[in-house]
Amino acid sequence: LVARSLPELSLVERSGEGWGRVGAKTTKGGGQRAAGGGDRVSWCSAQAAHPDLPAPLQMKCEHCTRKECSKKTKTDDQENASVDVPSPAHENGEASRFFSFVSACSKQLLLKGEFHKLADAKIFLSDCLACDSCVSAEEGVQVSQQNAKDFFRVLNLNKKCDTSKHKVLAVSVCPQSLPYFAAKFSLSVTDASRRLCGFLKSLGVHYVFDTTIAADFSILESQKEFVRRFRQHNEEEPTLPMLTSACPGWVRYAERVLGHPVTPHLCTAKSPQQIMGSLVKDYFARRQNLSPDKIFHVIVAPCYDKKLEALQEDVLTASRGSRGTDCVLTSGEITQMMEQSDLSVRDAALDTLFGDMKEEEVRRHDGASSDGYLAHIFRHAAKELFNEDVGEVTYRALRNKDFQEVTLEKSGEVLLRFAAAYGFRNIQNVVLKLKKGKFPYHFVEVLACAGGCLNGRGQAQTEDGCVDKALLQKMKGIYTDIPVRLPETSSHVQELYQEWLDGTDSPRVQEALHTAYQGPGHPANSRDIKW
Repeated sequence: LVARSLPELSLVERSGEGWGRVGAKTTKGGGQRAAGGGDRVSWCSAQAAHPDLPAPLQMKCEHCTRKECSKKTKTDDQENASVDVPSPAHENGEASRFFSFVSACSKQLLLKGEFHKLADAKIFLSDCLACDSCVSAEEGVQVSQQNAKDFFRVLNLNKKCDTSKHKVLAVSVCPQSLPYFAAKFSLSVTDASRRLCGFLKSLGVHYVFDTTIAADFSILESQKEFVRRFRQHNEEEPTLPMLTSACPGWVRYAERVLGHPVTPHLCTAKSPQQIMGSLVKDYFARRQNLSPDKIFHVIVAPCYDKKLEALQEDVLTASRGSRGTDCVLTSGEITQMMEQSDLSVRDAALDTLFGDMKEEEVRRHDGASSDGYLAHIFRHAAKELFNEDVGEVTYRALRNKDFQEVTLEKSGEVLLRFAAAYGFRNIQNVVLKLKKGKFPYHFVEVLACAGGCLNGRGQAQTEDGCVDKALLQKMKGIYTDIPVRLPETSSHVQELYQEWLDGTDSPRVQEALHTAYQGPGHPANSRDIKW
């Protein structure tokens, strides 16, 4: 399904009973009633205002989770639309992430010093899990602002004479995005980071950061929390398994759909994106003598889920009216700008949060396609709990390549049993076993995207919306070759613990680096997914 040229219908999801526009909800008979603040975004009376829009698919999608969802057959127009832009989920055969939403607001591009309108973005719906619990009408409007149009709006404001409206533009790049730029432009990952930084600064961006330092904090806090949970765990009040919380698609699903008993197992450490928002809008802002609302912070990420995560950030600056992340752009959106721009670009080194210092070399964490929470927490727990030094972590694939197990054994006894579950097929197996009380793992690294963060739907896609497997394979090789830096060895992180957070165990650590989760209170049985 493709929504075409509908700027006022910026975000959609499948609805079990029909389709309605933003701010309205369709009743079973096809009529509409006024939506309250919590009504879900749907797609309905768009056809009345836009007769040329093909009727939406009413057939049950291949990943639909709602038993009451009965959908009609395709029209010729729908067949043509699906042929023009095939869905990534249709090609892959798996709902590897929740939201495949791309804002329908017009994009812009800088050509010869002027900003020009790009083609309207297209919205894919077939990746949606149809749980009807993800996006409210208000959130839909907010997500529509997470696009290039908002980014260029700030760039244009900075070119005008009214300096009171000028913003300091800061862009933070996820480490899983850099291999995509390197593979796309046939550069080393360090040269790719310099090319990207130079391009963004040629547009008018003031600072370009690497989010690896934020992931350092998230991993370190997750390590401490796992050890604490392991020691406190008992049958009456189980604190294990601990499930990672870095993936926004997975966390949103756990909060909005699963609720208790899953949410108590989520690690309370904030995601790297949330922590980076705190670093930029709190620490860096104070260092530069800036008010947080004077900084426009953009995240470049491999997936679309982070756009929605930006709306939920409860960073330190929220009380002062400024979110930690103002806009999220995918790697693919940035690449489109780079490929179509004719600006002269001068390579530049990435900035740091520490004044004039520059990032000389790109580093990563010990994960094959992600930030490597499992490997780092496993080593830390083995040493802290059992005084065992673990060198290389050995993974063993079980059900499939995206469900792997790691164990620590001594004298025939399993001391630690960790797992990595990527993609929703594996996630559902984890959830079902957890709810049945038959879950043997102490820790699970959970990611919504099959194949991990490198396979995020915001990058490595062909023109027809399929995964570019050759490019993805090249990206994996590039990512593997990036030198690994352990979070514990970062002098900058230790400096920030003292200077920014008043120590490693202070109340500010809990406030800045941890969060709490909300949920529906009980799982919705009708939405249980059976693969």
